[in-house]
Amino acid sequence: MSAKVCDKKGRWRNKIVSFRMSPEEDAELETAVSLSGLSKQDYIISRLQNRDIVVVGNPRVHKALRNQMAVILEELQRISSSDTFGDELLHTIRLIATTMNGLKDECSTDALVGGSMPQ
Repeated sequence: MSAKVCDKKGRWRNKIVSFRMSPEEDAELETAVSLSGLSKQDYIISRLQNRDIVVVGNPRVHKALRNQMAVILEELQRISSSDTFGDELLHTIRLIATTMNGLKDECSTDALVGGSMPQ
């Protein structure tokens, strides 16, 4: 039996929820989680409750973005002779673009007020 865990809001998190996923769905979830900078638990709970995922730039998020961009570049080079893209690749590109746009807006806003990007 798992131990009770108290979250930041004083709630006991002692319920376990599990489900099965295909390897492709798992890869997509892992990509989204790594790009969000959240734990998998926090990411899934936020998505289930229709809350916005707010990405805060930190070294882990930047590393995940860099790694995903390398994977995309490799895939684009591989299929450069073909006109077809997989749905997973397009979804990942959209997710990275959204994340990068959010980070860009955050950085430019911080620059305007003289602040720095939160860690």
